[in-house]
Amino acid sequence: MEATAAARYVRISPQKVKLVIDTIRGKDVDEAERVLKFSEKRAAQIVGKLLKSAVANATQNPYIDEEVLYVKEIHVGPGPVLRRWRSRAQGRVAPIRKRTSNITVVLAER
Repeated sequence: MEATAAARYVRISPQKVKLVIDTIRGKDVDEAERVLKFSEKRAAQIVGKLLKSAVANATQNPYIDEEVLYVKEIHVGPGPVLRRWRSRAQGRVAPIRKRTSNITVVLAER
């Protein structure tokens, strides 16, 4: 049995989120929460909330034992990019790309 949770259009770069999710992939839920709690990355807070959401989704299923859950799969993909412009010298402009992320967590029983 599996439980999933997804966060879409999160206003943080997928590259920054990938650094955090690589640290918890394959770990037990308790250990993953501890790792995220003490991480200083901004993405750790977002991934932590998503992990808690996936655990809450798992508790709604009577066939899943919450004590033996682990992070079976976690991945991040790019979302839509907000395009902005910044003024530069001599009347020119330079693009600013504000990237978004789509994060998915899958928990399973060991």
